[in-house]
Amino acid sequence: MESGGPSSTNHELSHQVSLDIDRLALSVKKELQISNPFSGTCCIFKVPERLRELNEKAYTPRVVSIGPIHHGNEKLKAMEDHKRMYLQEFIDLSGVSVEAFIELINENETRLRNCYAETNGFSSEYFIKMILMDAAFVIMYLLKYKYRDYRGSRDSIFYPPYKSVDVMDDICLLENQLPFFILEELCGLSTIFGISPKDTLIELTHSFFTGAFDSWAGGDILGKVDFFEVKHLVDFISICHQPTKQNPKEKLEVVAVPSVKELHQAGVKFVLSSSKHLLDIKFDRNKGILEIPRLQLIDRSEIIIRNMQAFEQCHGLKYHYVGDYICLMGLFLRASKDVEILVENRIIDNWLQSNEEVVKLFYNLNIKNIVWSDDFLFTGLIKDLNAFCERPWNNWKANLKQDYLNTPWAAISVSGAVILLILTVLQSVCSILQVV
Repeated sequence: MESGGPSSTNHELSHQVSLDIDRLALSVKKELQISNPFSGTCCIFKVPERLRELNEKAYTPRVVSIGPIHHGNEKLKAMEDHKRMYLQEFIDLSGVSVEAFIELINENETRLRNCYAETNGFSSEYFIKMILMDAAFVIMYLLKYKYRDYRGSRDSIFYPPYKSVDVMDDICLLENQLPFFILEELCGLSTIFGISPKDTLIELTHSFFTGAFDSWAGGDILGKVDFFEVKHLVDFISICHQPTKQNPKEKLEVVAVPSVKELHQAGVKFVLSSSKHLLDIKFDRNKGILEIPRLQLIDRSEIIIRNMQAFEQCHGLKYHYVGDYICLMGLFLRASKDVEILVENRIIDNWLQSNEEVVKLFYNLNIKNIVWSDDFLFTGLIKDLNAFCERPWNNWKANLKQDYLNTPWAAISVSGAVILLILTVLQSVCSILQVV
């Protein structure tokens, strides 16, 4: 009686395992039939945790959600009423029916969803409505930011309690983006844009960044830079800083360069560059002149820098200019004296609390920063600077100037000493000649 028990049990377990395998296999096959959510056109991501944990606030919206990633956040719902107001204004100014805007977004739904790493499973109806509301909000904000005539007296973004600065930061976050193409197509239906002398969306966007982030806007670049394939606002400002000249690829053995103070002691002269592109850092080996474009640092600078950095790392861009710039500035600015020298030469316009805060900023930005030694933008620059500093003659000249000729009185004293030495030598020579 006992001998049959285990055999029967084993048979039942075997059958049960077989049924589980069949069911699991069927489930897996159904999963495989679902379209791949990871599109090659994806360009709006959640910031990796390794970056987010360094500064949560730099990636998280404070007052308004744009797009699906932060949609529904209770802390951001107060702005939904404002979105509706902006949508109504956009429709009224455009002279286009809401049905026409909805139809346009509906035709682009798949393309829109493919731009996001995740869309939170929104239904088509909900997704299209959200995109329309958020797109109208962004467009109207850019318009109102430049032109006061579009600001209504009851607009609490531009009037008390003044939420404009918070919105300004929020629409520059990587997780808070809309694909730029849908903004352009909605504007294309509207009568607000594109007919001279009216601004295009590209011009409005550039004007916004110039006012909001100053030196990070890339200067006078309209007509000089191709924005045809701009993906979103974070990508827009990244494109602004593509180098004007592509350097040949050259492997950098060691990512190391003297600090600004050490370069100064070696005789390097720091000059404010006329270029408005932050990456146009040039060194004249013969004259020992290092030209660096002006960098303004304000409280909000870290937000835009971090989100540009995150976009480069997430998207796997063919370029990683921001990461390279962060690395170089971190090598240059290791102490407050380094910052002081660049401030004195008008290269850094520091609105932070102290020079130490600038050092701290680039130190923190370099944590988890990614650079590639075989494709580093500033390879040639670093090699030239290191070679210059290794020449004894350059160090001797620099020490003479900094230690003995640093003031007019010191220069006069040294000149007097040299003249006295020459006269003494001449006197000695004359005495010897008289004896002979």
